[in-house]
Amino acid sequence: MTRSQTTIPFHSLTFHDDLPKLRDVEKRLTNFLKTTREKAQRAEIEAGRMTDDDRVYAYDLIDDADKQRIKGRAIWFLERKQASTGIQHLSEESRVRLTVLKGGLLVACIDTEHEADEIAAALHAEMPWMSQATEAVWHGLRASAREGLPGLRFSPLVLVGPPGIGKSYWARRLAHHLSLPTTMIDATGEPATFALVGSQRGWSSAMPGKLMQTVLRERHGGPLVIVDEVEKSGDVHSSRGTRHTLTDALLPLLERMTAATWECPFFQVKCDMSHVNWVMTANSRQGLPEPLQSRCQVLDLPDLTTSQLRQFAETEGARRDLPDPAMEALMDVFDCGAIAHAGLSLRTVSRMLDRAQTLACQPMLN
Repeated sequence: MTRSQTTIPFHSLTFHDDLPKLRDVEKRLTNFLKTTREKAQRAEIEAGRMTDDDRVYAYDLIDDADKQRIKGRAIWFLERKQASTGIQHLSEESRVRLTVLKGGLLVACIDTEHEADEIAAALHAEMPWMSQATEAVWHGLRASAREGLPGLRFSPLVLVGPPGIGKSYWARRLAHHLSLPTTMIDATGEPATFALVGSQRGWSSAMPGKLMQTVLRERHGGPLVIVDEVEKSGDVHSSRGTRHTLTDALLPLLERMTAATWECPFFQVKCDMSHVNWVMTANSRQGLPEPLQSRCQVLDLPDLTTSQLRQFAETEGARRDLPDPAMEALMDVFDCGAIAHAGLSLRTVSRMLDRAQTLACQPMLN
């Protein structure tokens, strides 16, 4: 599904191919000096202080000393222009990587409140037990359309609930319905701070974070960032003893005002990340830092019921276009009570659907 898109500036950088060439600056300065001297000479003749016989022709108005001074001025001018580009400190390789930002970046937008209603309805039909999260996004989308924002926005969410209820899956389906690129951060399986925002040059493993990588790869200024198990993220300590936390990295990105002038640690350039949207998941509120909770809408989600799992299996099976025999066999698992005895989990049902789809697609043996 394709959404309307608009272009935002995203940065205040100037790229080198936008800068004038040295010879063009010299030519412009030369013409200016020549024109100025010709006007002064005509004024002298009109005032009677100079005769036509004393006139210096245009090709003699500029001597070698003038040319040297003009070249020096042109070099000085270009050095100042290059220093103001915002990327003068970067290597040629890094400058090339940032050229995708030239002209700004696209962001998805919501044109009407009715469109927001349709998105929320479609998402709710797939996962009705996630109604709290869907409603929170719905209000944000309606406000984006009502205020005519260039991109869509909703409050950063922290979805708190037991494992296996589909928090991350819901976030991925949300991105699908909004036509947004996504990036995923596992707060427990990697140094989440650096994975998200990157690290400064000078570190042995210095590189841009997943957020900036996604923006550059997708050429999109408003991806959806999903942070899994945010309450379990650990601290990272540098060899100099400095401490880095995921919360410290997140806070300036969650506030729209500070996100609009966020500086990438790796490229050291300011970017407008205010159109990035955030969904974080947690298994409990325990371990969630208070500053993070104060900047997000924290939603406590209930366990799944057997009927909700059954409804998910039916909806997802229809979306995957599973044949009737496969769907009937899947429903038999619910009807015989096997799911209730095995424990409720959306992951279990998703694996069952994957298995049914694999079996339905494999070729018949002769």
